Amino acid sequence: MKRRSVLTVWAILVTTMFGLIAAMPVVNAEDSKGTKALLEALGKSKHALIDGVRQAAKGGAVPISAKFELEDGKLSLSVYTAEKGLAVAPEKNVLQELSGGPEQDKWAPTVEVFKDVPHVARSSQQLTLMALGKTSLADIIARVQKTQPGTVFSVTPVIRNHKPAAEVLVSDQGKVKKVFQPL
Repeated sequence: MKRRSVLTVWAILVTTMFGLIAAMPVVNAEDSKGTKALLEALGKSKHALIDGVRQAAKGGAVPISAKFELEDGKLSLSVYTAEKGLAVAPEKNVLQELSGGPEQDKWAPTVEVFKDVPHVARSSQQLTLMALGKTSLADIIARVQKTQPGTVFSVTPVIRNHKPAAEVLVSDQGKVKKVFQPL
């Protein structure tokens, strides 16, 4: 019960902190030249997003978000994890990113432990939202893949209607579709 109270307090603090960020203008992903380049590059990947999430979870860490992105013009598969699981508060956890090129037969990510404020804040929020939910990222991706045509290329925990949810981005024929799933 005490653990749940700590997570609830963290959820309130993190939500308040990110409420200020959420008020900033958002650019439509489909209008971005970078997004168009990313969608074109997705076809080069030998791994699906769910593959990276499952591989990241094998070491005992819990995936808290995942996406394909372009790093210096090259396709990268990135999975944020909480090394000590969802029951450990962010300040006592190890928040990290596994990232690497998905164009080889084996995805061999490098690990970066977050120390900078923007990454720590973002991953703390994601950890808190995942802890409030009941579904893993792999299950959410699998559910969306069954119901939506195209390629899932991003899954991020968000707050929607005052509840934890996952924002899932799907690429289909050069267009981006945003799907929300309950956590």
